[in-house]
Amino acid sequence: MAFPQGFLWGGATAANQCEGAYDVDGKGLSTADVMTVGGRGKARQVTKDGINPELYYPSHVAIDHYHHMAEDIALFGQMGWKCYRFSINWTRIFPEGDELEPNEAGLAFYDRLFDELERWGIEPLVTISHFETPLGVIRKFGGWESRQMVDCYVRYARTLFARYRGRCHLWLTFNEINNMSTNSWVAAGVDSTDEGVRARAAYHEFLASALAVKAAHEIDPANRVGLMYNGHLTYAATCDPSDAIGTMKFEHLMMYYCDVMCHGRYPGYKLRQFEREGIELPVEAGDDAILREGTVDFVSFSYYLSHVTGQKTRGIFKGLQGIQTGYDNPYLEKSAWGWGVDPQGLRFICNQLYDRYQLPVMVVENGLGAVDEVVVEDGVERIHDPYRIDYLRKHLEQLRLAIEEDGVDVMGYTCWGPIDIVAASTGEMTKRYGFIYVDMDDAGKGTLRRIKKDSYEWYKRVCETNGASLEEE
Repeated sequence: MAFPQGFLWGGATAANQCEGAYDVDGKGLSTADVMTVGGRGKARQVTKDGINPELYYPSHVAIDHYHHMAEDIALFGQMGWKCYRFSINWTRIFPEGDELEPNEAGLAFYDRLFDELERWGIEPLVTISHFETPLGVIRKFGGWESRQMVDCYVRYARTLFARYRGRCHLWLTFNEINNMSTNSWVAAGVDSTDEGVRARAAYHEFLASALAVKAAHEIDPANRVGLMYNGHLTYAATCDPSDAIGTMKFEHLMMYYCDVMCHGRYPGYKLRQFEREGIELPVEAGDDAILREGTVDFVSFSYYLSHVTGQKTRGIFKGLQGIQTGYDNPYLEKSAWGWGVDPQGLRFICNQLYDRYQLPVMVVENGLGAVDEVVVEDGVERIHDPYRIDYLRKHLEQLRLAIEEDGVDVMGYTCWGPIDIVAASTGEMTKRYGFIYVDMDDAGKGTLRRIKKDSYEWYKRVCETNGASLEEE
């Protein structure tokens, strides 16, 4: 049986991981532009003030999608995509983040991108802010801890809604907004582990998102706006009730962001936590109505791995073997980067989110980071990646079960990094996700030529048959 009619097959990227051209056509600097890579698994912040010419910054060139855009969209279109999730780079539109008038050259680039998508019949799904807070507003206001960021963001969002009215109807306000709890610099331009700082920054992002939802609906009633959640699915370590409570607390840490954006109010467990810790939210008159009236239309999420949590879990940390919570899962294989491979977890989290919010859900990131080898056969460069095909097939089979057996309303599936891009977690090109190989290494050297992998033709068949080809394998 194929997937539902109108199911949105496609892929997903982020501007800072693919576009390059970091200082072209008036673009300003963002948090992503001052991030470098310090070796495998050690992406690090170097400076908040500017560029060090002696260091390599992956976002500056990335895969130069800015100058290869038409070629890349054609490769996507030839796969039979129905949807492309991409982000618009805030500092292309407002270089400092707080200007009153947008940068026309930046808008014109995305005009051309929309033109190419229309040429191929691909529906855009736009992430308004994907880990690219402008440095200008961080310097002036201190990032999202300041309420002034709300007006800056809403001005930016309204600019996009007006410019692309009728050309885009699917929007996401913030990428993986719950990353505020794990990396506030990336999520909000706030370099702090202080829970009060993070709570205030999140509060302002909630307000900005709610106001953007309202503006999107006013400017074009056909618009649908979603949240984007970093899908930290977790299992209790044992049936010890203390482990179950520890897991519940971990879920509260992650899912309260969705609770606010879907229900329009803070959950009781979070308010009690703030009370215990002496954290006061910067609430102003009218804010409750803003949150209540600006709830999202659907829930999108990323899913790469699952966790094990329990009584000793205090959050997430990044170790040599990937993302850690203090426990390991002996039932799962791991990727080369230490991420547990758990296809059934995708079915689980689809049910979890749909049951909790009763809103349509969409998988907007899922994929396998792996080392790919280019081989020459009969004079032709090829990349054989059966491991990627196996990973995606197993996840899509579980997604089908969530739809067919469990009745989850799933809008679509956009795999992560359909063309090789800079890995967000490490700053590497070595960690490749794509169906399309890009000749670029971790030091920014390469020809940038594009090469189709074996998985390209496999996913092309999946898209063209609306998933029916999965039953033939």
